[in-house]
Order: sequence, then C-alpha cells, then structure tokens
Amino acid sequence: MTKLAIISTHPIQYYAPWFRYITQSTNLDIRVFYLWNFGITPQIDVGFKQILQWDIPLLDGYEYEFVPNLSSAPGVHHLWGLQNPSLVSQVKAYKPDAVLLMCYNYASIYRFLWHWNSLQIPLLFRGDSHRLLQPNGMKAWARRQFITQIYYHFAACLYVGKANYDYFRYHKVSEKSLFFSPHAVDNDRFFTQTESAKQQAMIWKQELGIPSHHAVILFAGKFESKKRPLDLLLAFLQANIPQVSLLFVGAGPLEKDLKSAAVGQSNIYFAPFQNQSLMPRTYAAADLVVLPSYGSSETWGLAINEAMCLSRPVIVSSHVGCAQDLIDRNQNGLIFPAGNVSALASSLREAFCDGERLRGWGEESRKIISQYSYTQATQGLKQAIEYTNSVSAKA
Repeated sequence: MTKLAIISTHPIQYYAPWFRYITQSTNLDIRVFYLWNFGITPQIDVGFKQILQWDIPLLDGYEYEFVPNLSSAPGVHHLWGLQNPSLVSQVKAYKPDAVLLMCYNYASIYRFLWHWNSLQIPLLFRGDSHRLLQPNGMKAWARRQFITQIYYHFAACLYVGKANYDYFRYHKVSEKSLFFSPHAVDNDRFFTQTESAKQQAMIWKQELGIPSHHAVILFAGKFESKKRPLDLLLAFLQANIPQVSLLFVGAGPLEKDLKSAAVGQSNIYFAPFQNQSLMPRTYAAADLVVLPSYGSSETWGLAINEAMCLSRPVIVSSHVGCAQDLIDRNQNGLIFPAGNVSALASSLREAFCDGERLRGWGEESRKIISQYSYTQATQGLKQAIEYTNSVSAKA
C-alpha cells in the first residue's frame, strides 16, 4: 500500500470530499497535513468580508493532522500567512512513499521544498494556474524563471484542465510527467439533491420577491473586482431582456457599489452569502449562471462545476480557467471576451432568444460535468504515483 502525504493550505469544501473518496475507493493510504484551520472554525473570510464557517463536514472519512501555523496574520491571501516550522518533521514522521502538494506560494512551502529530500521521497504537485491573460516584460520573464525552478522539485504534476496544462508546459514541465486530474466538486451531493433543490428554489424565489414568470440570471460568489459582478450588472441593463431577473448571491467589498448601481431597477435582486448546504438550492433558482471574471486569479471557477451539476447553462469570460474544458459553445453555454460588457450583453441576449434551447444547454451541462468527477481526478493521481515509482525504480 502506498502511503501518500498531502499538504493543503486548509480544509476546503471541494477537496475534503475528494480525500474521503480516495480513502474509501483506493488502496492509497493518505494523510492530509493542513497548514491552517480556516473553514472549520468561525473566522473572517477576506473575500466575503464576514465571519465564515462551512456547514458541511470537512474532516470526516480520511486521516489528517493540523500543522501549527505561527503566522501573526494567518491566511492564504499573502506569502507569510502560512508559517509552519514543524511541517517537515510532521510529514517525515508519517514516513510517506510520496508527497502531494496542493499549493506552493507560501513561506511554509518554500521552506519545505528547501529542506525536503525529493530524490529519496518524490514530490507531486497539483495546480490550476493559467496564462489566459499573458503578462509581458522583465517582471514576467523573471517570474517564469522562478516558477520553472520551483517545478524542478516535482517528479510529476497533475493538471486540472487545458489552460493549466499549457501553464505547466510554459514552465518547462515535461509532457511525460504531466497527468490529467480534473478539478471536480462532490457531484453526487448535487445530483442527489437536484429535485429537492428545485422545490426549495421555488419557495426561495417567492421569498426574494422574484416574479414567478421571470427567468433568473445568477451570479454566486464574492463581490470583488476580479469576479467583475459590476460587468454583469451593466451588461444585464444593456441587454434589456423582458421577463428576466438578475440575482446576486454573496457578499464582499463591491456590495455597496452593486446595490447603488441597481437602485431603481425592479428586476435586480440580492441575497446574502449562502453556505454549502444551500448551494444546490441557489443554483436551482437560476435559468443561467454567469461568471464574468477578469485576470489570472480565476484559475478554474468551481462554481461552474456546481451549477452544471444542477443542469444549468453557463456563460463565462475568456479568463475563467475552466472555459476551454467545461463550456462547449452553443451546446451548454457561451464564452465572451473578458472585460467586454457589450459582448456579455450580447451573450445574455443570445442565451435567452430560445428558451427551449437554453434548457437543452442545461441538460448538456450535466452530461459534460459527469466526466469531471473525483473518479477521474483520482485516476490521474494514481497514474502520477505509478510514474514516479517507475522512475525511482530505474534510478
């Protein structure tokens, strides 16, 4: 049995069910090393600007341990937010055959890479960065050299999609050491709750005051500049589609700006942050889900996975990492040029010009997302481990 140590920043609602799946469905013996306890205790979320604690189990069904974080300002939004001096010794004590890192750009991880003997116990990395917005100049060149050096530490890398694959290749990771391990959510949780979520959504829309004959465009997430919720609001007003409402669900620093821009508009609605147990209902309330993010920080967009589990058609910007993988144009949704409000308005009009076709897009979404599951993610992980074992055997 292969012993695999997994290093992750903190318990994450998308990863914890995957770790549970690996434990229950494979012969891998895993232990997850968490560098921070965010998500399981009430703490301020920087993006949502409010105290948050996830309401689904994040520590059940797999082995884990917390590594004490001594940072004076703990968090994942800056380099020094994770400082865990005992990480190397705790992972060594587990005596793993391999180590999978789910992150690297933190003080603790740089220290770990510096002190770990990767020739003796190989390192794997699973990332989701992309270069859909391609920077130029000396700073970009220097960054490329630095990241390329980081990746030399890893015997194999797991890529989550096409844009991420290109990112790894740009940083000179060899083709033979790249393995597809797609980004996924707990599909089964959403699939099994679909019908009940639809019933709950009907009641919720009435509570919000959305007319029963209106279709709904949904934005669900953090109200922050990189997500571009204001782009969607402006595009919605420009599109001027009859009997369609826009629903913003979430919180964040742009909340006041959004509500100010929506003053006097009778078909724009707001709902507060919805915890994980309420997300099936949230997506079920929508006829179309939109993620208009701009820049390199929307590395994937797992909200799109969740929406597609609920058979929802989707529109995303060209900077959203999952665009090339999950959106099949005019089959389950549309992709528009990031930052182009007029193009987004045109996409909204195109989506709602044929209601029957829009419902068909939703059905296709569910078919597509069934191939982006923990099963496929785990297959890639096992292939990467087998590859590192074969390389080690030849060395």
